[in-house]
Amino acid sequence: MLVLGPDLVIVAANDSYLNVTGRTREDLIGEYVFDAFPRNPAQPESTATRNLEASLHRVLCTGERDAMALQRYDIPVTDRAGGFEERYWSQINSPVRGRDGSVELIIHRVEDVTAFIRGSEGRAASEEGLGPRTENMDADLYIRARELQELNEWLRQAHARERETALTLQQSMLPACPPEAHPNAAVRYHPAVGSLNVCGDWYELTDLADGRIAVAVGDVVGQGLEAACVMGQLRSALSAATRAVNGPARAMDVLGRYARFVDGALAATAVQVVIDPAAHTVEYSCAGHPPPLLLQAGGAVDVLDQATDPPLGARAEEIPRPQASVGYAAGDTLVLYTDGLIERREEDIDVGLNRLSESLARHCGLKPEPMADALLGDLGVTGGGPAADDTALVVIGL
Repeated sequence: MLVLGPDLVIVAANDSYLNVTGRTREDLIGEYVFDAFPRNPAQPESTATRNLEASLHRVLCTGERDAMALQRYDIPVTDRAGGFEERYWSQINSPVRGRDGSVELIIHRVEDVTAFIRGSEGRAASEEGLGPRTENMDADLYIRARELQELNEWLRQAHARERETALTLQQSMLPACPPEAHPNAAVRYHPAVGSLNVCGDWYELTDLADGRIAVAVGDVVGQGLEAACVMGQLRSALSAATRAVNGPARAMDVLGRYARFVDGALAATAVQVVIDPAAHTVEYSCAGHPPPLLLQAGGAVDVLDQATDPPLGARAEEIPRPQASVGYAAGDTLVLYTDGLIERREEDIDVGLNRLSESLARHCGLKPEPMADALLGDLGVTGGGPAADDTALVVIGL
């Protein structure tokens, strides 16, 4: 076993690894792993080093364990300059996460099966007339392992193509929000890191005829193309309902009824606020979504959680959705977001909500654009750590 840093520099090695490779800790600690074990120049067609590098980078990007198929390696022989020895290794690369969710270390576990693949046991058994059969089984195992490696790589490429298609579709359906149309608004959308983790997060800004502005964010359960398509339907439906009915509660009620007839929309969440600049009020209604936050110019943060309801399509009975209203002063800031901003594994979501509130208070006085970037940085969305979920963020200067 090796322990690698995120720069793939070796920081620890156990005795078994040293025994198998014939190295000392002084030989390995502090070395870039591919400098310590370079490719054999006499075997340019070997893909083992490239496969290992791809596996390690997948762990860094996704934060998930990556198991590799059986690989043949040629490792340097310590007592023969320029010499290499053929080895067969089965490997698993596992992440060690930090408090912010980013990968701080990689555990590179190796099982050396060289003796088995070379048929040493088969040669011992050949004296009893069983050798050829055993050696054929060894060779077949190696061939099947290589076929599995190729199939896994094909699946990864297919998943990457689907992710790219879903991401393109999702981004094409989200409003651009140009500065000239909404100079006091900043929007951010960050897709999750992972082959299929493009989800159904969305946002919508709607200018109403009487000068009010409706702002909404939502989240569709699921991943990939299906979630992106459902997201587009719900966003368009809410945009139409907002122009046809009065108030966020009625608009969310229409959206909830519509969601019951859209495959994949069950348990989607959304929240909408309607900002009235003349009255200096914010009306809001929430369907199973994290609450908006109102940052006062003095630094206090109000959680707008007085109009919460179950997710869209979650109940069959026709019950009007709740609506609440709060006043605001010039210089206040309104923030809407999806759960990817505050939700973390093995952590209560209230912890993330408090973290966001503290970040808001700390950056009080910033304009929406730098405020949005500061929030994403503080919450770890743009800090290089793997994001398990999409994140949509809307910051409105009032």
